[in-house]
Amino acid sequence: MTGRKFRLLTAASAAILALAVACSPEAPKTETAAAPAAVAPTVADPAVSSITLAADPAALGFDQAAFDKAKADLEAEVKAGRIPGAVLLVAKGGQVVNVTTVGTEGPGDADPMTAETIFRIYSMTKPIVSIATMQLVDEGKLALEDPISKYIPEFANPKVLEKDGKTTRPAAREITVRDLLSHESGLIYGVFAAADDPLGKLYMAAGDTRFDFTSLDLSKAIAALPLKADPGSAWNYSRSTDVLGAVLEVAAGKPLDALLNEKIFTPLGMDDTHFYLEADEANRLAEGPTNLKTALSTPKVVQPMLSGGGGLSATTEDYFRFVEMLRNRGEYRGVRLIKPETLDAMLVDQIGPSVDRTNWFYGPAGGFGLGFGLLPIDLQDPSKGNVFSWSGYAGTNMWVDPKNDITTIFMIQTNEAPADYPVKMRQWVYGGYKDPATATPAATAPAPAAPH
Repeated sequence: MTGRKFRLLTAASAAILALAVACSPEAPKTETAAAPAAVAPTVADPAVSSITLAADPAALGFDQAAFDKAKADLEAEVKAGRIPGAVLLVAKGGQVVNVTTVGTEGPGDADPMTAETIFRIYSMTKPIVSIATMQLVDEGKLALEDPISKYIPEFANPKVLEKDGKTTRPAAREITVRDLLSHESGLIYGVFAAADDPLGKLYMAAGDTRFDFTSLDLSKAIAALPLKADPGSAWNYSRSTDVLGAVLEVAAGKPLDALLNEKIFTPLGMDDTHFYLEADEANRLAEGPTNLKTALSTPKVVQPMLSGGGGLSATTEDYFRFVEMLRNRGEYRGVRLIKPETLDAMLVDQIGPSVDRTNWFYGPAGGFGLGFGLLPIDLQDPSKGNVFSWSGYAGTNMWVDPKNDITTIFMIQTNEAPADYPVKMRQWVYGGYKDPATATPAATAPAPAAPH
């Protein structure tokens, strides 16, 4: 296996290094000019690992027995042939309390799973594109209430498909940037629609799953179709973030990959995160079981589509940089991507009382912000706060728990993940956790969002 080799630092080793420097022989004193004022860094060094292992996870409230259970459970999944391998990373306050790696990068592959294994993250692309959107909002290059027809004129004068599946009527208003972020645009996913859904059939005919044309081409094709509902009136998981990627390309005047490299990947040091893999990265791509009914995507083959809704591949190490930026309210290792108040605005539930939440994955529980699922820590007491999270079609998952200062990343590659994985993930992370300040168990954490 090739690729970057990272130093996994522990808090103890860092302290020893600092002590050694402090105790070194004092150099002769000389008169020097005053040092210039410190300047905030613009790039987090990709050669320095994001994974700093906590010296004492128990002091942070974690019982190793829960992580041992995670390893045993995942090894059983590998042995049963349901997954070739997996990576689970759990951190508190930026300190990694556990990295569980099991199995190999693919069936018959001798290379073990590591934090540097590359995974198709599918819809975990959405939070990244959502952050890039808010960066452009902060810069004044677009506004949340802008109609997207300002950037893609074909979306002007939208129509809504009536319940008979045949006739249409004018929509109450146009789709806005906010609607795309919140999945209240009236768009859908053709690939996830019921087989007899007339709108789903139209999406598939328009190229819903094609990669041989661009996101702008797809957006224009979708713009010619009717909406499922009036913009702002209902939550529907959809191609919204793919269309959003096309909007960003127009607003920024550059391709989505170049924009994300400039705004997010280079500043955070995420140099293993791409839409399509370089030759020296392709051999680190994780593969799914050999018997999948639906094949996974092929990021080794460059195609025109840059899917803002599900096109990226990344390592656990790279995605942890992004998640830590979220946990730290827009900043990672001194590099600020967005303002704290901007991220706060993204975490406000957009599924208000006037919004139809029939198709929201969790019924009356939780909600959806501007690019993130918002799920209550305690299903019985929403006042205890939310985790914000999202997942991917091939079983990847991430969440940030602001109340307990916990971040989690789970990486596998199968679109046929067992239904009990969300419950098990809860147990692996929170089953052995007690708040170190109060010595009480954390509230029951929600099941992460269903993979899409």
